[in-house]
Amino acid sequence: MRINTNVSSLTAQEASTNTNKYISNSLEKLSTGLKINKASDDASGLAIADKLRTQVTSINQGIANGNSAISLLQIADKSMAEQSRILDTVKAKLIQASTDTTSTAGRVSIAKDVSKLLTQLNNIAGQTNYNGTYLLQASGGTGTAASAQKSALTFQIGEKIADTISTDAIQANTTGYGLDTLSGAVANTATFSINQDAAKAGQTAVDSAITTLNEYRGNIGSTQNQVESAVRNLMTQSTNIKAAEAVIRDVDYAEESANFNKLNIISQAGSYAISQANAAQQNVLRLLQ
Repeated sequence: MRINTNVSSLTAQEASTNTNKYISNSLEKLSTGLKINKASDDASGLAIADKLRTQVTSINQGIANGNSAISLLQIADKSMAEQSRILDTVKAKLIQASTDTTSTAGRVSIAKDVSKLLTQLNNIAGQTNYNGTYLLQASGGTGTAASAQKSALTFQIGEKIADTISTDAIQANTTGYGLDTLSGAVANTATFSINQDAAKAGQTAVDSAITTLNEYRGNIGSTQNQVESAVRNLMTQSTNIKAAEAVIRDVDYAEESANFNKLNIISQAGSYAISQANAAQQNVLRLLQ
């Protein structure tokens, strides 16, 4: 029998040390709620979970982009809805100017009204913007460059570069609607330039403008529906990917609690084994008595 090196005690101490490490890991999992707290817990699982988390973050930003795009499109639609009311009023006034029951003075008043209404139509186009992005023409104001066509708007609704939705180009002002001739005809009412023929020609121009405006609004509406559908799909993806990440990363409390209790029992047994190993060595001393 040898007493210089207490092999039994050393073996029991090594086992106890390992058990305490396992207990520490188990406590970490229970306190954080995560099964993977560091790469050594599950290297491959951590890589997959982190990739899923990045994917969810990107998708959530795509959802935010989509909600912002919906707000933008609603602003454009509401502004063009007001333009639609203006064109309806302009046509009604031109119909009034086309009949012989309207006097020359009445036509002058109608011309003033139409001029003001077309000016307001242009004002709407020059003012409508979302966070500084003008929606109905190239930029703010009523100048030639400002009132040029607004190029298509593109929204990234998703995690990939190709996940985009675009509108058509828009020029929602008198130039874009083909109303410059009518606008010029009513601009100087001192010349009584709006007569029955001009009023009838104006009606045709307004009908064409209304058709163009409805096409713009139709495109905005269909784009909004497309964006809303994309957002709903992304929300479903986000939920499912979060669930997939949780399966990999989150701890199962029932399982880990049982494991923690098991390790506690083993730790207590290890402490008892160490004490018994030390006691066994002391029995050797009796041989010397």
